[in-house]
Amino acid sequence: MTVLCLVERDGDGAADVSLRALTFARSLGQVTAVVFGAAASVPVADLSAYGVADAYAAESDDLDGYAPQAWARALAGLAADLSATAVVAAGTDRGHEVMAHLGAITGLPMAANCASAEANADGTLRLVRHRWAGSLLEDAVLDAPPALLTVAVDAVPAAAADAPAQTSVHGYRPALDEGDLRVVATESAERSGGVSLATARVVVGGGRGVGGPDGFGVLEELAGLLGGVVGVSRVVTSEGWRPHKQQVGQTGTRISPELYLACGISGAIQHMAGCLSAKHIVAVNTDPDAPIISHADYAVIGDLNQVIPALVAAIRAREAGS
Repeated sequence: MTVLCLVERDGDGAADVSLRALTFARSLGQVTAVVFGAAASVPVADLSAYGVADAYAAESDDLDGYAPQAWARALAGLAADLSATAVVAAGTDRGHEVMAHLGAITGLPMAANCASAEANADGTLRLVRHRWAGSLLEDAVLDAPPALLTVAVDAVPAAAADAPAQTSVHGYRPALDEGDLRVVATESAERSGGVSLATARVVVGGGRGVGGPDGFGVLEELAGLLGGVVGVSRVVTSEGWRPHKQQVGQTGTRISPELYLACGISGAIQHMAGCLSAKHIVAVNTDPDAPIISHADYAVIGDLNQVIPALVAAIRAREAGS
């Protein structure tokens, strides 16, 4: 059984959430990866380590950037050509959007935020899905071959295959029409190499305690030094200090980085629903009784306007001395 898995890139490698999706997909059959871009951009080393024998580089002369309907059209064509029994993507903004378009194109239901999937004897899939930001688990049965699934970003740990595969890369040129390219998103050059909030290994969060839009400059600097991105609490977006796409929480993005450094964030329950899957949480707050302190692995009780600049200076000094 062939399982197609959409793989998103993080720099030159596969995004961590896609490695988790590959791990999930292996439980359903032989995984074939799909990467959008030139063959040279396919992260062969990562795919090999995760047991992917075949990978397809989907590209088109008309496709330059992220086009959700075009990506879905390509997946539909490839799934039909390979008689795939399932199509899987990580539960990122792009993964959800592309798979929703794929469901519309094929007329099939799409099950989002899956934590596990098991084949039943009658060919259906028994699923466990995250609902309400992971506060509830839903048992469901999906009867719609091929199965269209997204994987909850924090549900499955990334695990390399027991035996690496020799990954062969194949070119694939999807048949697209003008309507598929109606929406194409391109990134500016200065941001195209960055990572998304959902896939970042380090997130530097800022809340009300940052004080205003100007206070995020030092957080941006720290995130850059750590190879991460900035995330924010809901109040920050409500005040208009930062865009909603940077919001962490139940109504924002759920994150699972190696490190979440939360600065001036009280830790309301809606925010914690989005960050509890972080491997390590470090909180910087003037209030020792802030709710986030009880969830943090480490806490610094102090003014972030003093703590963060001192941390930035220490990192720069260490880099200069190395």
